[in-house]
Formats: sequence, C-alpha cells, structure tokens
Amino acid sequence: MKIAIGMHIQEGAFGGGNQFGKLLTQYLREHGHEVFFDLHQPDLDLILMTDPRTSLSSVAFGPLQIMRYVHDINPSVLLVQRVNECDERKGTHRLNRLLSAANEIMDHTIFISAWLEQLHRKQNPFTKNISVIKNGGDRSIFTYQKKHLPMDRKIRLVTHHWSANWNKGWDVYMHLDHLLATTNLGEQLEFTYIGNVPAKTPLKAIHVIPPLSGAELAQELHRHDVYISASLNEPAGMHHIEATLCGLPILFRISGALPEYCQDYGVGFEGPKDVEVSLTNLLNNYDFYTQQLERYPFSSEAMCHDYIHLFEQLISQKTDLLPQRSHRLFLTSRQFNMRLKLTWLSWFN
Repeated sequence: MKIAIGMHIQEGAFGGGNQFGKLLTQYLREHGHEVFFDLHQPDLDLILMTDPRTSLSSVAFGPLQIMRYVHDINPSVLLVQRVNECDERKGTHRLNRLLSAANEIMDHTIFISAWLEQLHRKQNPFTKNISVIKNGGDRSIFTYQKKHLPMDRKIRLVTHHWSANWNKGWDVYMHLDHLLATTNLGEQLEFTYIGNVPAKTPLKAIHVIPPLSGAELAQELHRHDVYISASLNEPAGMHHIEATLCGLPILFRISGALPEYCQDYGVGFEGPKDVEVSLTNLLNNYDFYTQQLERYPFSSEAMCHDYIHLFEQLISQKTDLLPQRSHRLFLTSRQFNMRLKLTWLSWFN
C-alpha cells in the first residue's frame, strides 16, 4: 500500500498524537508499505487525515489539499480521518464543528475511544463507516516491571503531560500539592510531574521535570510506584498507556476515555474531594493491580495491526466505497472550500 499521513513528525517529546504518527509509520514500513507525508505521489492508495488545522506545525496537509488531490490527480484514493480531539478537552470552541466539516469528503472515520465517538456523533454528522481503534504504546521502550510498594522510602507518585493546559488535571494536582505541603501525606508520599506546567502555577511540594520522551521517559517512570491521570475529557491519551505498560498501577479520573483504558488497572476518582480516598484504596490493593498489569493490552503493535487490517479491508471494498462517496463529491472544490473556510473562521471568532 501507498499511504499518505497528514503529519509532520516531530522529534523528542511532543504529545500523544506525534507518538502515534511515529509508531504507525514505523510499523507500516516494517511490513512493506510505503508512507509519505505529502500528496505528491499520483498513485496513493489511501490518505489518512490526522487533523484539519493546517496552521499547526505538526499538520502536513488538510481537507482542502485532499479535495484538490482527489479532483485533479487521483479520484480513486481512499480517504480516512482519524479523530483524536474535541472542544471539551481543552475548553476550545467550534473545533468539533471543524472536524465534522472536514469529514464530509471522507470514506471512513477512526475514533480513538468509544467515548469520543459518542461525543462527536451526538453533536455533528460523520461518516456512517466508523471504527474505534484504541491507542497503544511501544512495549520495546515502556517495558513491564513488576512493582512492590517500598518499605524503606516514600511512595513515589508520578504523572506526565506534554500540554500545560489546566484541564490536564491541575485542579487535582494543586490539591495534592497542598496536601503534601500541609498534612502528614507528605511524610508518606512524593509527587513528580514530568512535562510542561501552566504559567504562574505556585507549587510547594510537587517536583517538576521538563518533558521527556522515549527511553528517558521510561527510565523515569520506572523509578516510581503509582501513576495518576487527572485529565478532564481525555479523548484517549498516551501518557497513562506508557505508564501502565511500565507496570505502574493507575489512579485515574472518571472522565472522558480514561475509564475505557484504565478501569481494570487501578482505581478511579471524581476529583479533588475523593482523590485521597481513592489513592488509599489503590495502595491497599496494590498487589492485585500489579498482577492485572501483566495482561495490559494497549500496545503499539496491537494498535498498528488494527490500522493495517482496516486499511487493507477498505482497499478490498473500494468498489463499494467509492460510489457511496460520489454523491458527496458532487460538491465542487469551490463549494467545499467556502464551506470549510466559513467553519474555520467561525472557530477563531
């Protein structure tokens, strides 16, 4: 297969979407497929759009470029959109509408969690052909190590986020920072945050490490005993996957897709009011969850296998899919361009 992925892959720590792009590209090439990050090849089999916002440095091409490619070069290429974002995640506005508008010309849509699929489909139209493919981390880097609670030092709690957005869980992290600084919890527990911190955030007890990725991140995660994700409306994420692959039982917020990924591998909590109780519950059942993690399923190999299987299936069904698309392609490039631009402009206003 010849596949174009609409990403500029970034080196180093750059968030979960970038990790996905690296892992899928490597897997596709290892299995004999050709991967491109532009639309210069005249005989592409499939285009994977990962984000319609071409103003972002990580986006290589968007729906307008795809539409021109279909009209002018290769009308038989299959079009797939991967949706991994939503307005609810970071408190933005009209991103959900933009994702739906860009989806109008697609043959298939991939959501990274059932929660995200349900959220989007309740609000806006998407293709009737839909898959949910869960994210997965690289087991060759984030290796499982069986954990035991320490007897001779404090318990080490950790989290990591590339984004400094407050919705990544800072209401909970600030609450824990206060408890560690003012109660006897600080005698039992230490908390490390790896990543970018919101500007002007006063921290008393949390230890901050700049963003890490790959082997450096795995090494730091292995130093810890418990992982926490307090992210609000998380579409799926990679951070908690990388930690659980390392063998860390997880304290997770009951929000977004986190329960889908975490519910069998740790203890959930609602917010600042019950996080300490849930932490105690997790510690009391620590051995049970470390055993559960030996069977943790969300690996990059499983994820990429599902993508290749889907792509091959779609290509085998091309003669059925292209006629379904034909009524949507009665739109001229100008009409689609205008519709998308209006949605795009409304997103900024």
